[in-house]
Amino acid sequence: MEEKEERVRAIALLYYSRKDVLDAIFKFSKNREISPRYFEGFGKRPDSFQYPMDILSFVKNGATSFHCSEELWEEPLRVSTELGKEQITELRTGWDLVIDIDCKWVDYSKKAAVAIIKSLEFSGVKNVGVKFSGSKGFHIIVPWKAFPEKIGDINAKEMFPEWPRAIVEYLKEISRPILEKMIINTDDDFAKVKGLTGIRCELCKNLSQERYQISVRCDNCYPPHIETFSSTEKKYKDKKCPVCKRIMEETTSKKFFYCTRCLINSLNNPENFNETILSTDIFQLLGLDILLVSSRHLFRMPYSLHEKTALASAVLDKNKIEEFQLTDADPLKVKIIDFIPDSEKNEAEKLLLQAIDWHKNNEMNRKEAGHSNYTNGYSENTEKNELREKIELSENEFTGENFPPVINNILKGMEDGKKRGVFILINFFRTLGMNLKDVEAKLNEWNKLNKPSLKQGYINAQISWHSKNKVVLPPNFDNEIYKEMGIYEMDQLSMKLKNPVNYTIAKVKSARKYRMKTKSAS
Repeated sequence: MEEKEERVRAIALLYYSRKDVLDAIFKFSKNREISPRYFEGFGKRPDSFQYPMDILSFVKNGATSFHCSEELWEEPLRVSTELGKEQITELRTGWDLVIDIDCKWVDYSKKAAVAIIKSLEFSGVKNVGVKFSGSKGFHIIVPWKAFPEKIGDINAKEMFPEWPRAIVEYLKEISRPILEKMIINTDDDFAKVKGLTGIRCELCKNLSQERYQISVRCDNCYPPHIETFSSTEKKYKDKKCPVCKRIMEETTSKKFFYCTRCLINSLNNPENFNETILSTDIFQLLGLDILLVSSRHLFRMPYSLHEKTALASAVLDKNKIEEFQLTDADPLKVKIIDFIPDSEKNEAEKLLLQAIDWHKNNEMNRKEAGHSNYTNGYSENTEKNELREKIELSENEFTGENFPPVINNILKGMEDGKKRGVFILINFFRTLGMNLKDVEAKLNEWNKLNKPSLKQGYINAQISWHSKNKVVLPPNFDNEIYKEMGIYEMDQLSMKLKNPVNYTIAKVKSARKYRMKTKSAS
């Protein structure tokens, strides 16, 4: 057992034996899908508690924490991946708005939480619940009771995750200047070191990513192989020629700006990028993630332990966030407070209407600008994953040169989201025809780069499960999962295609075609 696991397990039984802790977790679990976590792996889904003592039974069987849905269900145990969208909507009785603030610096997470709460209060939402995540962030909740059941003829319970996502993005936008002011006024070093500057896309007002268009050339081949690609690095890193495998030489490097929201760049759309240095997207700069809104997404329950820190996900007073210290989450000292505030009925109606109007205006502006291909991120990805064609790859074609950036970003090794990475990689390699034995070897090689590595038993279990189930495509590029995992990156080919598998097929076909031309020319 690793030191972290030993620490959590040593305290878990003692901590969860507290009656007030059991009652708090049980009370919050009502009408929610729950799942226990056994340090590294999760238990079955869906699950639920019938009595508070059920929680203790899970702990005695090895559970270290408990996670639940932000959606509320009529019968949580009937929720299943096999149900269609209509059946899921029928079972859903409502949803809470849960905002996840997750920064690698807890002091900045505090400031972000304060800025979000001030924005909520500005929109008339006074009753807000706040809890420490157990690590470095915070969860803010506005309960279902605060929202209207209908807006016009539309049932609010049916608009998950569309409406909560719109609210989160709206709050992020209006709280940004509050957070910037808080940091600039209180932390000169941060402003000096990080530099509150950047270039924004004029369509969505979001900070654009600095990239480089790099051309490389291989003179070893005849005719010389020339390739142009996009990179976040100023210089290419040992890019090999797909024909002769020798490292190519850089010929040109041109800086441009790319908007990951609107999927446009300053090379093709210079008029949409303001070259004047503006205040940056502070949330992006801090690594803050406030998007915890997707179907059946689970989050850590209040007063659940955190495996990495052995601290409790403690609830705190919204007016005392900046006074919070990690010692306040000590499982042996933590005080129990209700996470769900006593909201007034419909107190979040104004907020919801503002967010919907803000989203509609943004959408209209983008369409008027001729960017109808923009994926707004507020609705589920209803477009089915489609395999454009199928080809058989040779062993030497299963290389990073043929993989899209999102797959290569996973293969670099991960700290968070490793289990979702397993799911994506298995489906990616299997769809391309790699046998399970080689997939397993690839996963084991990748797992060595993870920090910390997944347990071997988890990978073995996933390989076993996938061996008995049909092959499915990995998520399309426009699926929110890549952004949630922090690996989202698009190059020119990614923007033209829908799925990582289609990307690799296109790359392989192009390289084969070039080799054929080279061969016939010689």
